[in-house]
Amino acid sequence: QVQLVESGGGLVQPGGSLRLSCAASGSIFDIYIMGWYRQAPGNQRELVATFTTGGNTNYADSVKGRFTISRENAKNTVWLQMNGLKPDDTAVYYCYYRNLVSRVTYWGQGTQVTVSS
Repeated sequence: QVQLVESGGGLVQPGGSLRLSCAASGSIFDIYIMGWYRQAPGNQRELVATFTTGGNTNYADSVKGRFTISRENAKNTVWLQMNGLKPDDTAVYYCYYRNLVSRVTYWGQGTQVTVSS
């Protein structure tokens, strides 16, 4: 089992910034990827940013140039720096961890991000 603990959500005005963090613990396997999804009310969960199997990064078109994903492998932690936030970014943000051998995916509990004036 893998446990994911997220933090950093909150209420911010349009144009503001937030930094989300996600720390994985438990049965961490060497070969994995981590990233972020989000889900707004009435919408499907969508990819925000992730590391790929090749170690590169992939972003949703709607956040390119505003959001940055980073990681520290030694701490099994990923961050999502969100700048230039817009009301459309309002959603619950979920961290995920995927074991690339077993193909099992674990999800964090989600953290609310609200962008409003």
